[in-house]
Amino acid sequence: MENIIYKEESYKIIGSCMEVHNNLGAGFLEIVYKDALEYEFKKAKIPYKREVKYEVNYKDIILPHHFYADFVVFDKIILEVKAISKGFSDDHFAMAINYLKVSGNKLALLVNFGESSLKYKRFVL
Repeated sequence: MENIIYKEESYKIIGSCMEVHNNLGAGFLEIVYKDALEYEFKKAKIPYKREVKYEVNYKDIILPHHFYADFVVFDKIILEVKAISKGFSDDHFAMAINYLKVSGNKLALLVNFGESSLKYKRFVL
């Protein structure tokens, strides 16, 4: 049997995302889904931080621009929220992988609320 990293935590996060999507459906801006997710995380007592800033180290300097992950959940899982009708692109995948690289975390969840059913993808580094 395959060992899935952070299986229980991922299940809780995706469950919260499904609850939000079931109640709001598609068509809102990302910020609305983030606000609703924050409500669900608080209600379920899921520890999270929102808009977490990550610096990018390049050789011996820190670059002037930063990454901001939508959420860091359970202090170890990056949750990136999208609300796009056309589905994920390679750019979205690259962004999730870059967040993992700069954060040092092992798992990122990319979630899209913009389609008729919730879509998500796991990234492990």
